[in-house]
Amino acid sequence: MTNANNNNNNNPSSSPQWHTLTAEQTLAHWKSNAEQGLGDTEVNTREERYGPNEIPEKARRGLARIIFAQFSDLMILILLGAAIISGVVGDVEDTIAILVIVVLNAVIGAVQEYRAQRALAALRMMAAPEAKVVRSGQVKVITAKELVPGDIVLLEAGMVVPADLRLLESSELQADESILTGESVTVEKQLDAIEEPSLSPGEKLNMMFKGTQVTRGRGNGIAVAIGQETELGRIASLLHEEGSSKTPLQQRLARFGSRLSLFVLAICALIFVAGLLRNEPLVLMFLTAVSLAVAAIPEALPAVITISLAFGARKMSRHKALIRHLPSVETLGSVTVICSDKTGTLTENRMHLEKLHIAGELLDDVSETDKDVLAQQLLWQALALSNDVEAGNRQEPIGEPTELALFKAAAEAGFDKESLKQTLPRVAEWPFDAERKRMTTVHQRNKDFIAFTKGAPEQMLAQCSRQLMSNGESEIDRETLLSQANTLAEEGFRVLAVAFREWPQLPQGEDANGIEYDLVFLGLVALIDPPREEAYGAVDECLTAGITPLMITGDHPSTARAIAARLGIAGSDAEVITGKELEGMSAATLAEQLDKVRVFARVSPKQKILIVQALQKRGDFVAMTGDGVNDAPALKHADVGVAMGQKGTDVAREAVREGRRIYDNIRKFIKDTMSSNSGEIWTLFLAPFLGLPVPLLPIHILWINLVTDGLPGLAFTAERAEKGIMNRPPRPPGESIFAHGMWQHIIWCGLFVGGITIASQAWSIARGIEYWQTITFTVLTISQLFHSLAVRSERQSLFSLGVLSNPYMLGAVLLTVSLQLMVIYVPAFNPVFKTQPLPLFDLGVCFALSSLVLFAVEIEKWLVRKGWLYQEG
Repeated sequence: MTNANNNNNNNPSSSPQWHTLTAEQTLAHWKSNAEQGLGDTEVNTREERYGPNEIPEKARRGLARIIFAQFSDLMILILLGAAIISGVVGDVEDTIAILVIVVLNAVIGAVQEYRAQRALAALRMMAAPEAKVVRSGQVKVITAKELVPGDIVLLEAGMVVPADLRLLESSELQADESILTGESVTVEKQLDAIEEPSLSPGEKLNMMFKGTQVTRGRGNGIAVAIGQETELGRIASLLHEEGSSKTPLQQRLARFGSRLSLFVLAICALIFVAGLLRNEPLVLMFLTAVSLAVAAIPEALPAVITISLAFGARKMSRHKALIRHLPSVETLGSVTVICSDKTGTLTENRMHLEKLHIAGELLDDVSETDKDVLAQQLLWQALALSNDVEAGNRQEPIGEPTELALFKAAAEAGFDKESLKQTLPRVAEWPFDAERKRMTTVHQRNKDFIAFTKGAPEQMLAQCSRQLMSNGESEIDRETLLSQANTLAEEGFRVLAVAFREWPQLPQGEDANGIEYDLVFLGLVALIDPPREEAYGAVDECLTAGITPLMITGDHPSTARAIAARLGIAGSDAEVITGKELEGMSAATLAEQLDKVRVFARVSPKQKILIVQALQKRGDFVAMTGDGVNDAPALKHADVGVAMGQKGTDVAREAVREGRRIYDNIRKFIKDTMSSNSGEIWTLFLAPFLGLPVPLLPIHILWINLVTDGLPGLAFTAERAEKGIMNRPPRPPGESIFAHGMWQHIIWCGLFVGGITIASQAWSIARGIEYWQTITFTVLTISQLFHSLAVRSERQSLFSLGVLSNPYMLGAVLLTVSLQLMVIYVPAFNPVFKTQPLPLFDLGVCFALSSLVLFAVEIEKWLVRKGWLYQEG
């Protein structure tokens, strides 16, 4: 059996830091030859020794285990017990309803876990399917799975890198490593050994990494790590680690379920004993107690929670956000810290030309240029023509991100490449290389020629002898221009210098050095991956909501600081901690730094996990947002991991709003159903002590429970967010679900409902009417519907909220009223529910008495708005 971990040479703990070795040292280590590669015999030996070049997949839980796990929650077990009790009582319909809800909850939970298991499979699919290698002196195309350490791998533009490679040759080689580093700019590769041992992947310029893509040039390298020992494989290993914990909602509901079950059993036993002491029939009291037990447990709660969370997750998916676990949608309402990646989450993940320094003037708005001024005209022509962007008839041009940004900026300024090519055709070029750090294209212009050169400012300025100003050419001030370039770079911009030279004849036989000298400086261009427009408001709203935003990125520190300063995450001179600094930092020191540092740069996926865990240890609920493979491990370990597709930070803000709305609505349902159940309990408990007969039959209790908890309960899932929902601080992690006056409301409102119900019973009996139980039954049912309308908002009056603002609730109430009238007035139902038709006057009294609940709750909300009630949790 093969085992890739048996060999110490492929174990990161014992392997050399490959970027610190020369190409010759790396070849010698792996006993390979750059020209001949490995022989077939050696390849076979290494295949046995190291195993296949693939990321191993953790054994998945089987379908049976996934489904079984969905029934391990205490609330679900209580519901199953309630279903059995309902069946014993004889209410098959209620049993079926409970089982349907439980099964629905299990199915949705199982589907969510199945989707989560597919995350690692998606990672494995990112690997290159094929590799071009040199073996026994011959170029061969093999499956990437067959690659072994020591193989010589050939690279060219468009390829996905099949393993981690130490480069041996490079010709203008560039790579897109954003899936590992989060950095949107392509990386220019080099061959020299780098002395510094502790570097992030983005700083190992002589390495190529599995899963990244070659964007330009060609070269070759020696495979130094395969499979799980690659950077991509290590990320997959981090995903295997268990890092999940119960969400705040799950914790609160577990406590709620255990306490409720004990409370219900105690109350039912008390009512049963009290009935026997009053010489009530044994069977009647047993059925009453059992029915009350069924009614007291809100079996619609899992359905309400599941549907609320599913709707929330669906809403997030419309924003291209995948919530890792369904309960995590609600957890977003408890979040105290949002850790966000930069590239593609806070920023647009595309380079954009933002500033120009031309003719001695810095332009913050590039649209302000005047193309009639020669210096500006030539600069735009250079940006439009001196690039390798392919446009033609394509719907979207193709090219390296920086060149693409310059090309698009020139087009927006009115300098279209395709049009300019007609009058300024390219006749020669000297491509970019890592040593010169510049590129030149030569274009014919009538009878003469013009060469445009662009590249790194320090390299370009050394080749310029003059600069073009608005009044013509003048002596160049290299020191001032270099200072301006450095200032822009410190602000997070990628800065390029542009120059030109006119030639009376096309240079013949010249190399780049014979062309790129005595240049006339045109200007500096400053590019950046800009923040998303919606990110500004999102960060501001998070701060208002008491949530601390942190930026954790693999990008350059200055770029990270600049974007953080723009968004208001940190100041322009804020401290930035790098991955290198994190390596030598103790847990205690990191905890101290988290109180003041808001930006972490050049961090590895494992370091992102350390930051998340440090926040969790100090009591924070952490949401991690990101859209790259490098974010995946931290997404898994955070309390909430939200994988972004587009508009990342705006989604994070909307997700927090959605999480708070969902939690509020779940609280409203619990408040509604527990107040209603409390009313039933008080009615059954107090009536006998007041000398009245048992007010309700078991069938009445089960019917009330079915119609008042089910449809109105589900309608709460569609309730809109409360006003000012993002102006309040996050919920404390240990806060009870009954905080902020809920338990007080359940007690007083239950007593109020019980009081008016018993009052209707006493009034009916005093009148000597035989249908007194139907009146009692109706008042208790309708009062709960008025209560459902009243608690749609915790503070806002129903009269200002509007009855029509949640049509689902209005429909649920009207349908439930219709059902109640059906069991009263349809003769076929009278013997089943032991009801009798009510005269119109008595029906009007039932509605009038029941409506008092609405006005009582409105008075409570008025006192809350005045600040006279429920100021403390």
